[in-house]
Parts: sequence; C-alpha cells; structure tokens
Amino acid sequence: MGALLRIPVFPLAGAILFPGAQLPLHIFEPRYRAMVADALAGDRLIGMVQPRDQHEPPALFEVGCLGRIVGADPLDDGRYNIVLEGLGRFRIAREAEVGTLYRQVDADRSPFDDHGEPEPLGLAHRAELEREARRYADALGYSVDWSAVHQLDDEMLVNGIAQIAPLDVGSKQALLEAPDIAARCELLVQFMQFQRMVPGGAEGPETLQ
Repeated sequence: MGALLRIPVFPLAGAILFPGAQLPLHIFEPRYRAMVADALAGDRLIGMVQPRDQHEPPALFEVGCLGRIVGADPLDDGRYNIVLEGLGRFRIAREAEVGTLYRQVDADRSPFDDHGEPEPLGLAHRAELEREARRYADALGYSVDWSAVHQLDDEMLVNGIAQIAPLDVGSKQALLEAPDIAARCELLVQFMQFQRMVPGGAEGPETLQ
C-alpha cells in the first residue's frame, strides 16, 4: 500500500468518472455544496464513488476515481455546476472519522497505473464496439453524431460510452474496475448486447453530444 490521500467522496449511483475523462455535475444538497466549497478553497479534489446500497449512509464500493474540479459555476442560491476531470482510480483503505457534513476517506492510488498511454484497441475490437454502440443507440432512440464518434481515440470512445450508457450500478462498477481499455471495451460490448436483448432493457430517448 502506498501513501494514502485524504479526500472527500461524492457517492452517486450510476455516475462514474474515468482517468482523463470529464464529468459534469449539478450540486444541490447542502452537504455536497459544502464539499465543493471546501474543495475549491483547497486542492479542488473530489473522489467519485458509487454506493453499494440505498441505506443512509450507504456502504461504498471500494474502488472510485479521483477527480479535480476544472470548471465551477456557483449559482445565486448556493448550488454549483461543476466539471470534474478524472486523475486516476483509487481504492478506499478506510473511511475517515471527520466532522464535515460530507464523508472523507483515505484513498490508496498505488494499485492502479492510470497515467501511461493505453495500448490501442485492435481494429476488430474497435469496429465491434462502434457497431454495437450504433445498435445500442438505435434501441435507446439516441441521436448520435457518428462522424464525430469515429474521430475519437480509443480511450475517449470506450470511457465516453461507459459514462453515458444507462447501465446498472454493478455494470458501471465492473467497467471502472476493468484493468485496461481492451478489457473495458470487451465488457462494454457484452453489457450493451445483453441490455438490447432484455425486453425493456434499452429505453428512453435522449440526445448524446
């Protein structure tokens, strides 16, 4: 175990952040408004982690992603619109005993090497991902600029779909914990195929940017 980093955490089901990716968030609960205010006054770091259950407070999955606030728009009523940029994954070593309204953990980043350039996907894997993404988007009624999608690099494509796709919490967590982009791509294709085959598994029109 490497040196631990004390960070505030934002437990949010279905919302995952990947290294190098960005996640826009609307912050309205008082405890998380306090968290953002404190982060902006300090190192601007927040850990995104999914809750395991719906208890209060919920149990947390052990693996999350550390993000830095790269954009913040404070609103007149105390809410915030922020953008987090993923820095790297972490494993929760322990939850800290703190007096803040929001939870904090001691995070261990040493199990993950998220800083190197990922190996590119094989041509067949890339083609399969784009093909399945088209089918999935059609099933959901999404409107997608496929010419822009085709220009994305492998990491941005895989992580972008993984963040946006309306998958369940367990699937999202499995994608986050995948060891590399190739493994994440393979899982993502399987999840999209499965959801398309389940009646009512892919519903709800939206527009993807």
